[in-house]
Amino acid sequence: MELKPSIPSSSLIDQHVFPGDVVLDLSKITSQTIKLGGGLRQDGDLISVMKGGVLRFSKPNKYWVETSQKRYVPSAGDNVLGIVVDARSDNFFVDIKGPTLAFLPVLAFEGGTRRNIPKFEMGTLLYVRVVKADTGMNPELSCMDASGKAAEYGPLKEGFMFETSTGLSRTLLSSPTCPVLETLGKKIAFEIAVGLNGRVWVNSSTPSIVVLVSNTIIQTASMSPTQQKIRVESLLQKMQ
Repeated sequence: MELKPSIPSSSLIDQHVFPGDVVLDLSKITSQTIKLGGGLRQDGDLISVMKGGVLRFSKPNKYWVETSQKRYVPSAGDNVLGIVVDARSDNFFVDIKGPTLAFLPVLAFEGGTRRNIPKFEMGTLLYVRVVKADTGMNPELSCMDASGKAAEYGPLKEGFMFETSTGLSRTLLSSPTCPVLETLGKKIAFEIAVGLNGRVWVNSSTPSIVVLVSNTIIQTASMSPTQQKIRVESLLQKMQ
């Protein structure tokens, strides 16, 4: 396939792009290392689109294509929600909605040793980080950040998990905070963990709040930011 002429990447950020579009010319960038996420590939000095969607940019240097698909393609550095499906002597096998199961080494935990191996039941929900996602190999996960600390990673207890599109997950993780979470957070207290693989976990002190937050996220997914804010404020008024 012949690549289309290069267009300055700044003009395409937050715009719809299609397979074959060239979004970045590395020969014109001399002072920055670029990090690529899902939906993009490198061909020489050109970064082109593999899957149609919206081009996104996250400071300082990450580009990716946001798509509203159910299937998740693992990428190193992604935070995801995984479900433990099997345990072996050296690894846990985890479902992250990818093409294959991912593996989580039993030592990939802060302070992990052979004498201190965590025990997870089948079906345990984990918040984990993808550390390797090479083609043709099972993705590798970790429950530590880049500095070796547990940070926010680990099992998610209680609460409720639901599945949505990868595009909605990225919207929920966007900066500034998306209107739905910002408006809800001003009025009610809840915890939320969002995986780039299209899984969302919500927890609160009462089941009614968990249901409200979960349903609101799902029902407002296709709305504009202004519509989302109006809808959430209306739902909150009905609660009072």
